[in-house]
Amino acid sequence: MGVTDVRLYLVVALALVAVAASATAQTVMVQSGRYTDFRQLMAREAPADSVILPMTLHLPDTGQDRYPAIVIVHTIAGYLEANEGWHAEEFRRAGFATLTYSSDAAVRLREAGTPGAWAAAVAEAYAAFRFLADHPRIDAKRIAIVGFSFGGEVAYLAAFERLRAAIVPSEARFAAHVAYYPAGVFGAAAERGAYTGAPVLMLLGEKDDNLPVAKAQGYFAYAREAGFPPPVEVSVYPGAYHAWTVTTLGAPTFYPQYRSTRKCPYLLLGPSQAALLIRAMNGRSKRPSCKPA
Repeated sequence: MGVTDVRLYLVVALALVAVAASATAQTVMVQSGRYTDFRQLMAREAPADSVILPMTLHLPDTGQDRYPAIVIVHTIAGYLEANEGWHAEEFRRAGFATLTYSSDAAVRLREAGTPGAWAAAVAEAYAAFRFLADHPRIDAKRIAIVGFSFGGEVAYLAAFERLRAAIVPSEARFAAHVAYYPAGVFGAAAERGAYTGAPVLMLLGEKDDNLPVAKAQGYFAYAREAGFPPPVEVSVYPGAYHAWTVTTLGAPTFYPQYRSTRKCPYLLLGPSQAALLIRAMNGRSKRPSCKPA
């Protein structure tokens, strides 16, 4: 084979690789509402503004007609190949399509501390869900959501029935929710039908000082005592700190630019005005020591 033949072979090979990549990866523009707060969302008022988000769908290389899918929501710091990208690749190896995006709500929360960004973040997740549910290569009944820190809170909030019903006109829902070390800001008020009914897995770090295990356990105890235990399974990783999956962070470090919800009471979302769940780690009530995000 001569030099010219080798070059031609390489050009053809690269072209085939590009075609294969384009067949399994697709970037689309998805519109999502920028809600002012959860009151506006749950009242089913139209958002004052909207945002167009680039979202990237990757299909596994298994050649199936339709795939189960996972929406992946990044941390407050943004999408990282070393964290969200690595997990997405592993999910695809397991046969799941993945949808990733850079959250506009996370940017607003990180840079301006905009409290209403949480409502917009849930709207973004359901915009991703609707795109997948309408996609011909995706099994609409097997769409899950996985999130980390900020994204973990979003994945958890997406399981609240009042939020789902306000955004999705049908009975469609995420099939499962996985929240890696969520922010620990919101909880569903204890009531019948508070959650969509889909299973929720919450993965917490034993040494997480942003969402201590005892704080999460306090919320679950409140819901159980009210007679409405949430459909949440909790797994605690021994010795793990917040964001333990982000390998680029290295040793545990204090980041003063990020807010901690460690001492903040849960903000409960329910049928009436939002309430604070004030429960000390010893189970006794106490006054809140900070304002919720």
